[in-house]
Amino acid sequence: MRHASALILSFLACGSACAGTTPPKTAAGATKTAMTASAGTDPYPSTYRPLPSEVTLIRGATILTAVGPRIENGSVLLRDGKVEAVGASIEAPAGATVIDAKGKWVTPGIIDIHSHLGVYPSPGVDANSDGNEATEPVTADVRAEHSIWPQDPQFPMARAGGVTSMLILPGSANLIGGVGVAVKNVPARTMQAMKFPGAPYALKMACGENPKRVYGSRGRMPSTRMGNIAVTREAWIGATEYRKEWQDYKDKVARGEKGKDGHDPEPPDRDLEKETLAKVLSGEILVQNHCYRADEMAIMIDQAKEFGYKISAFHHAVESYKIADLLAKEGICSAMWADWWGFKMEALDGIRENVALVDRAGACAIVHSDSADGIQRLNQEAAKAMAAGNRLARDEAAEGQPGGKKFTEEDAIRWITINPAKAMGIGDRTGSLEPGKMADVVIWNGDPFSVYALAEQVFVDGARIYDRADPARQPRTDFELGLRDARTGLPGGGK
Repeated sequence: MRHASALILSFLACGSACAGTTPPKTAAGATKTAMTASAGTDPYPSTYRPLPSEVTLIRGATILTAVGPRIENGSVLLRDGKVEAVGASIEAPAGATVIDAKGKWVTPGIIDIHSHLGVYPSPGVDANSDGNEATEPVTADVRAEHSIWPQDPQFPMARAGGVTSMLILPGSANLIGGVGVAVKNVPARTMQAMKFPGAPYALKMACGENPKRVYGSRGRMPSTRMGNIAVTREAWIGATEYRKEWQDYKDKVARGEKGKDGHDPEPPDRDLEKETLAKVLSGEILVQNHCYRADEMAIMIDQAKEFGYKISAFHHAVESYKIADLLAKEGICSAMWADWWGFKMEALDGIRENVALVDRAGACAIVHSDSADGIQRLNQEAAKAMAAGNRLARDEAAEGQPGGKKFTEEDAIRWITINPAKAMGIGDRTGSLEPGKMADVVIWNGDPFSVYALAEQVFVDGARIYDRADPARQPRTDFELGLRDARTGLPGGGK
């Protein structure tokens, strides 16, 4: 049995972030039953509290804000967990900690819109495999947050790669796999203490090979792509009817109607699956849709129009380049890999220029990981996508075609910061270095899109939660204790 001291060490950096907060109050005027059914209050509320921070001025750096041109020899002022100022010349307030970042680069914290950390934690054994409730093709009633293990050692590894927020999603075995949750990448003892306050939930949907393979192999529907669409349409029909039942009930209550017995009307029975889908129809939950092929994405767009919901982003989306104009018209993001392709039939038409072509068409391009390894180097994945786009532009120019767009670091940083933030519904709070936004910031040792780039310091809400030069600011989980030297943070006892 481990001693209590080991547990204390592993959460040393947790501080007040491990404490709970009072759940949000129920909106005035709502009946208790109706409010519970419509989730006007979250039964699993965020208890996230920013770690203590100090006024910090980072100066002398090349700054990528993700919303404008780079700032050379610039400064960023952090105060009370927010970005207070960004510019070429900012004076240090009295008592501020000043970080000389000459020769370094500063960016917003990286945001991964497609992660399974915590639901497929390390060690990767069956006992820890909690991302797919592969028992029914529609499981909109399950939530990824109920599987997240905060001690997953992959969280601090992602933090060392500059990742400050992420969307944790269920897997893609099901057509509707459940509800995903946004988290802040901070040390915590509970899921609630990581939960991004006020962020919309996400519905994970999937089309294509995965659902039809899982259920077709069991002799169940769906076993074909047409079966995929039929099953999801039935689910949306049920959700539409459920939503109407609840709206009729609320209308009766608002009118003061009574039943034949003189009592208030009885509310409909709660159905967690339909309740989730009804919230999608009302815009409370955003749709994140796993989909590879262009033709299937077009069908999913039609389905969304049929039932009146909006797709926030297609994930993996290896054929988005084929319908980039349609995606731009519909305002749908594509969360893509830089170069994963060919590992199954629906990934066969992937190209390295996918991200660049989507961006060039004016659509929203995102680079995501879907990988516990890839999340540690999303900056390099974005760099690969940028290089592919620039090779394409050079080839076009060499062939006498109109010159294509040349991609810069200003483009690449958007793919891993502000664009995923917008698609997650948190772009007004994080994802860029702008006054008033969360001070989620990374200091890099150089150009973040170099293969030699390392995140040196990482701030979440202004608190320095990672420092490559300071082992005390490299929080480790219980499952890393004993594997690294307590003084140096190096493997093998520091020898």
